[in-house]
Amino acid sequence: DTHEAQVQFALERGVPALIGVLASNRQPYPSRAFDMAHCSRCLIPWGQYDGLYLIEVDRILRPGGYWILSGPPINWENHWKGWDRTPEDLKAEQYVIESIARSLCWKKLVQKEDIAIWKKPTNHVHCKINRKVFKKPRFCQAQDPDVAWYTKMESCLTPLPEVSDIKEIAGGQLAKWPERLTAVPPRITSGSLKGITAEIFRKDTELWKKRISHYKAMDYQLAEPGRYRNLLDMNSYLGGFAAALVDDPVWVMNIVPAEAKINTLGVIYERGLIGTYQNWCEAMSTYPRTYDFIHADSVFSLYKDRCEMEDILLEMDRILRPRGSVIIRDDVDVLTNVKSIVDGLQWESRMVDHEGGPHVREKLLIAVKLYWTTESAQNQLGSKTAS
Repeated sequence: DTHEAQVQFALERGVPALIGVLASNRQPYPSRAFDMAHCSRCLIPWGQYDGLYLIEVDRILRPGGYWILSGPPINWENHWKGWDRTPEDLKAEQYVIESIARSLCWKKLVQKEDIAIWKKPTNHVHCKINRKVFKKPRFCQAQDPDVAWYTKMESCLTPLPEVSDIKEIAGGQLAKWPERLTAVPPRITSGSLKGITAEIFRKDTELWKKRISHYKAMDYQLAEPGRYRNLLDMNSYLGGFAAALVDDPVWVMNIVPAEAKINTLGVIYERGLIGTYQNWCEAMSTYPRTYDFIHADSVFSLYKDRCEMEDILLEMDRILRPRGSVIIRDDVDVLTNVKSIVDGLQWESRMVDHEGGPHVREKLLIAVKLYWTTESAQNQLGSKTAS
């Protein structure tokens, strides 16, 4: 949503949200991420620019995923007067949208009253054949569909992974929830993520269960049910931190840094979790005081020599709510420097040992953002007058 107030309302209700806009860059998500995309009076010109925005929706929809459109031009026959547009204009707009959807091989399932629903195919077997009919969009060549940080959108159709049977789901069948959370994701079983095996995934899942138990023993606020709702993991890797909190009444925004060696955000979505890309040398697309809790695993080591610690910590302070807490996990020397800055941010902090004991160089910095305000202008004026 591009309207800050709507994003703010959602987050304050404890619902995941990001500020975003469809313009020239890809949305900051991997391909095949979402089961459904919904547009309710979002005022996006779907029919313009050769269908570029619908092509981007196709990229991030899972095979068999749904696109739902409500609002103009759907049901224009009954609403055109209220929309202050001519019937001819609205009819033409819907015709263009329908044509683009067909060119993407989407199937229109239903249109009832103010809602229309399309479904993306589960594979591209038929779609490749019908390129003889639909010359555009062509299939993209030699591009990584998961790269989406300052990456320009392309007016080409992102090809789904190859299948051996017309009934097969491209990219692999996902387990149903909640088994989906701990089942080895298809991106790993297929070997598409170099260096990450099913065994590494399972060990990481178990490791984070132990780490979360240790965190809760060290941070009583995290252990208190209902105390926190909006959580941010600044360096999520495989999403183990979020998965270990599945039984808690919280949600986690998983971040895969743009600088990470392996792009694992697709795995996080295949687990049924959510997330986005981010460069922590820049501001995050969210408003102040968004998160109740922030987790930073090796973030400062990752960004060493890329940007200043102060810049990252100031952004963390901006998006953290008063009385919210932070757990920073890193090398002891790095954390010593971080702590010296944190203490100047009016955070209450302490360093504790790694769950493996005091002999492990990696430590934890646990901090709470204090609630404080500057002296009011009236009080400042009164002080100057008295002096």
